[in-house]
Amino acid sequence: MSFPWANEYKPSHPFMQWMDEKLPLPRFVYNAIGAGYPVPRNINYWWNFGVLALVCLALQIVTGIVLAMHYAPNALVAFDSTEHIMRDVNWGWLMRYAHANGASAFFVVIYIHIFRGFFYGSYKAPREMVWLLGVVIFLLMMATAFMGYVLPWGQMSFWGAKVITGLFSAIPIVGEPLQQWLLGGFAPDNAALNRFFSLHYLLPFVIVGVVVLHIWALHIPGSSNPTGVEVKSESDTVPFYPYFIAKDGWALGGFLFLYCAVLFFAPNYLGHPDNYIPANPMSTPAHIVPEWYFWPFYAILRAFTFDFFFVPAKLMGVLAMFSAILLWFFLPWLDRSPVRSGHYRPTFRKFFWFGLIPAMAVLFYCGGAPAEEPYVMLSQIATAYYFLHFLVVLPIVSSVERPDPLPFSITEAVLGKDENAALEAAE
Repeated sequence: MSFPWANEYKPSHPFMQWMDEKLPLPRFVYNAIGAGYPVPRNINYWWNFGVLALVCLALQIVTGIVLAMHYAPNALVAFDSTEHIMRDVNWGWLMRYAHANGASAFFVVIYIHIFRGFFYGSYKAPREMVWLLGVVIFLLMMATAFMGYVLPWGQMSFWGAKVITGLFSAIPIVGEPLQQWLLGGFAPDNAALNRFFSLHYLLPFVIVGVVVLHIWALHIPGSSNPTGVEVKSESDTVPFYPYFIAKDGWALGGFLFLYCAVLFFAPNYLGHPDNYIPANPMSTPAHIVPEWYFWPFYAILRAFTFDFFFVPAKLMGVLAMFSAILLWFFLPWLDRSPVRSGHYRPTFRKFFWFGLIPAMAVLFYCGGAPAEEPYVMLSQIATAYYFLHFLVVLPIVSSVERPDPLPFSITEAVLGKDENAALEAAE
């Protein structure tokens, strides 16, 4: 994001001048998160979740590295090594609980970040690449979280791995060979555990690389804002430091308070008790359920209960589950409205709050419920609306709705009529 009024980095100390000449890292930091990066002055707290996601990623990497020092990816001892971490390693219980609950915190933050993007049109031009890279990050997170859930090698870990990898067998011709290649055999065992551990350790660093690209792509057009109006003058922006650093700090304090409350007072609340039973291939749990952040997509998978012409129900469910995320890649072109923010789109706003949000809430609930009525029927209704919203409702609404009048500038939306921006635009 380059504006003529952005502050330039001018080091005064001789060492910093030498550093800036040889390795301009201070300049990079200054331009990325300092006074050299102007941001819209009307950004609200919904924009803090990007920084919180970065904190969660760092937390997961640090705790994950510590846990990897004591974990043994072997089917015979994986469960015991997890218990060893909890009972014998100094502060091991804290690292393990921080990592497990950190994954849930990461997904809470990311889901809010995504739905903020849905409402405020963050996927629209000129920020399409920012959105596309964000969807890639989400897919990598899903893969990393699934593989991490297998590692404790409890009952739910084993059977979750067996059920989810078994979905690949629904793909015609290549499905079963693909499943065997992924597992390294015909069922989850040592080979699968070693592969999942390796990938679970590697993928977070891949996520870091994509996050760098995500932030880089964001800095080219600059941050979006609640009005969806682009920056027009210097009065529309304030330096990221100190104004939004302080705002992010306040949000981080609130986040850490809630995170620590769960970590110290309810560390097992979001887990499943069956995962404290060693994996037993001869004993199937009564109700196999993934972690809560997979529930909406698990509900979509189970919503298909009958064959459609020559397409088996299982294959339909697998395709729908992956399509539920992949269609986010096409949002910049499905939503053709010139107005970004949902605040100025009354028809879109109704479908968002009374259509998409309830449908996602139902999918979250039904994904964790048993595969029986009425949950299956509710999943089918919510799944139908989910796809209709993005593929039918959104394109039609964006073409026919009449948006509310937009403010001339960001400053006008915050402080009233912006004479300076109007004069600059006239010139």
